[in-house]
Amino acid sequence: MTMTRSTFLKAIAGSVAAGLFSVAASAVSAQEVSPELQAWLEENALGTNAMVEEDWDDIVARATEEGEVVVYSSSGRIAKLADHFQALYPGITLTLFDLGSVKTIEKTVREQDAGIFNVDVITTGNSGQVIYELLNNGRIFNYVPAHYADRIPEENRDPLLIRVNEAIVFFYNTEANPDGAPISNVWELTQEQFRGRVGIKDPMASGSSLMGLATLVQYPEEMAAAYERLTGEALVLGEGVPDAGFEFVRRLLANDVVIFKSGSKLADAAGAAGQDDAMIAMTNMTYISRNDSKGNVNAIMADLDPVSRMVYPTFMSIGANAPHPNAAKVFIAYLLGNTDLNIDTVLEKPYLEGESFDLLQGLAPYHDAGSVSPRSDVPLPAGGEIWDQMEGWNISAEFMWQQGPKLRDFWLIHSSQ
Repeated sequence: MTMTRSTFLKAIAGSVAAGLFSVAASAVSAQEVSPELQAWLEENALGTNAMVEEDWDDIVARATEEGEVVVYSSSGRIAKLADHFQALYPGITLTLFDLGSVKTIEKTVREQDAGIFNVDVITTGNSGQVIYELLNNGRIFNYVPAHYADRIPEENRDPLLIRVNEAIVFFYNTEANPDGAPISNVWELTQEQFRGRVGIKDPMASGSSLMGLATLVQYPEEMAAAYERLTGEALVLGEGVPDAGFEFVRRLLANDVVIFKSGSKLADAAGAAGQDDAMIAMTNMTYISRNDSKGNVNAIMADLDPVSRMVYPTFMSIGANAPHPNAAKVFIAYLLGNTDLNIDTVLEKPYLEGESFDLLQGLAPYHDAGSVSPRSDVPLPAGGEIWDQMEGWNISAEFMWQQGPKLRDFWLIHSSQ
């Protein structure tokens, strides 16, 4: 089935708007800033001083005078943009720090608490902390380039601009499973036949991995119903376990889940060709692109009970008192892609070369079946239609903020047992 861009956005936007931003939006309006920070915001037309119309040529000129943009990122793929960005803006040095989602937030908070303001652009997931700890405390500020505003649905730019929507999914090795997906229900991963055969990137070090788990935990009734459909029996909770979502996590750990430090290495381990008994990987959907780049033979389980994809946003924002605010604006616009890009644009692989790169710009490393632009006028990547075939749940920023620490503690306690 061919999926239109509007259909795709409709599939993910409703619950993102309701689940991710409902509580955060009101809190952002109460954001308090110091007089010094307020002066910086006014000088750079940020926060409540943002302009409906901008003189983009002036912004680029000021950015060139600033001469650098410093980026803290949760994604290593952003480094693939360095040469292309600097070719477009030769007067702006791009300085990238690939920190992962957890360390991106930790470094930002630690430096700002020490009165150090080095970072210009912060792009990361970890929705609860990003919204409640960074945005609502005046550590970062939303910026949407004015000439992109009508191309981005409100739920993807308010209260914070989304750089890309991604998902955690389950991969299986097609050579080891020539008849298709080896499971039809996520609870099967906690059964004896999959002991030591399920891999996950360490959720204590990966915000996206933690959000994937949290998405399952935040739907305990649905998880309990899925267990009963699989076994024909009501779920019995372990001692001290509050609900079916946490029980799934407990049983996954008790079944010797394999914890990886790297999501890409997990995808490669699960998807390497020539295996007879490959593991299942609970990992970032975007790693399906490694089938092309690394020769993996992974496939996505698109029809799991009760859910096949756990959707999470990766945000981008400007750090408080950023030393190069105009360069930050230019880089954020670059990450959104060329304004010449539209829904009818024909893009050809490899996306990181030639005309496709020039049109996609900062979207290029993420133009795959596991990612989607916040813009409504960007064509879907090849394979993107699979989203329409998958039951999806969206992470709630409020749930992550309120229950994320509890989930982390629960993981640490039960992983040591």
